[in-house]
Amino acid sequence: MSPKIQARTILEQRKMRQSQIIDSALSIALKDGASSITVAAVAKKAGIARSSVYEYFSSSADLVADLVMEELSIYQERLMTAVKDVQDPYRYIELWIAESLEYVIDGRHLLVKSLNSAAIPEFRRGEIAQGHRNLMASIAAPLEQMGLDDIRGAMSYLQNTIDVAATRIESGHESALEIRNAQKYSLAGLRALAQDARREEGRQI
Repeated sequence: MSPKIQARTILEQRKMRQSQIIDSALSIALKDGASSITVAAVAKKAGIARSSVYEYFSSSADLVADLVMEELSIYQERLMTAVKDVQDPYRYIELWIAESLEYVIDGRHLLVKSLNSAAIPEFRRGEIAQGHRNLMASIAAPLEQMGLDDIRGAMSYLQNTIDVAATRIESGHESALEIRNAQKYSLAGLRALAQDARREEGRQI
């Protein structure tokens, strides 16, 4: 009589198989783009039957959604590592901008762009939108610490500055210079906004 497989072992095996499927889909996305991710292609890459993929994902679009969430998690972890234990809010933002653009330099953002351009199941869109919001939420505390009145507005200005710098880096401009310029532009603007907020607060006293 063969020994019973422990539940924990079964869960570990399922987790390993799911990771295998995701890694295979990621490999395809990096090489050929998200549009090339199909259940058949992933199954072939992973060396498993197509039915095995369907045990974990309802469709290739559902699998792509998982890739988006995993990449957003990696991106956020990089950002949090870059600003770990930083107390000064301006230094925090400075490092946050630098790491955001290092992500662009590494080419990882191209994967996110490719994945976001793919069809995402409606039932996963809210989850992914929240993942994007979580990235920006990581700078809410330092912006509040600066005393800014409009946190959402400041977030938008920062995101737009990063987007412009990213586009210039992609176009061939020198990356270190673009990072420095984005930092200087953003920090100068934030200091001006903080000064205005303090001035307005003084008038109301």
